[in-house]
Amino acid sequence: MADTSRSLLELLCRPGARPADWDRLVAVCSRLLRGWLLRYPLQGADADDLVQEVLAVVVRKLPRFRHSGRGGAFRGWLRAILALQVRYFYRRRQNLPEPTDPQDENGPLLRPDQAEGELARRWDAEHDRQLMGRLLERIRPEFTPTTWEAFERSALHGRPAAAVGAELGLTANAVCIARSRVLRRLREQARGLLRE
Repeated sequence: MADTSRSLLELLCRPGARPADWDRLVAVCSRLLRGWLLRYPLQGADADDLVQEVLAVVVRKLPRFRHSGRGGAFRGWLRAILALQVRYFYRRRQNLPEPTDPQDENGPLLRPDQAEGELARRWDAEHDRQLMGRLLERIRPEFTPTTWEAFERSALHGRPAAAVGAELGLTANAVCIARSRVLRRLREQARGLLRE
């Protein structure tokens, strides 16, 4: 989750946290939560309501959140809140069937205490995709279109530097340098992030 560093969480737990810091957390969490909710047969308005309900719980309970120091602590906590809110949503609408894992008709919705398993791994993979997408969006304006294209084709699509260079009118070395510059900036942006 871009911008969801441990230091940001600590800042938000203190009295007088800045609105801009809360906005950063809300922006990152909202995107991730919507991605997770896409797996369920929900109407857009219902998904938006659930995101708001989860965020309200996060704002209320974040001062009591204690990071365990283990990978996945914040992400697991957020996922547990989402799972509970989805269950409450279905209970309030008694005519809807109890939610299941959309990938498995017989699989239950991830329980808050369920940290392992296929659904948890899929949610973690979605988190990682969201994080990478957010980081890439954030740094893209810092590079020329040619540098970005060289990076994207070589690093993200796995194309050989020589082939990318030939397509873009660059040397293979220039492609490697472009890829290296973007990856270095990506690592700088990712430093200190919670992979949770």
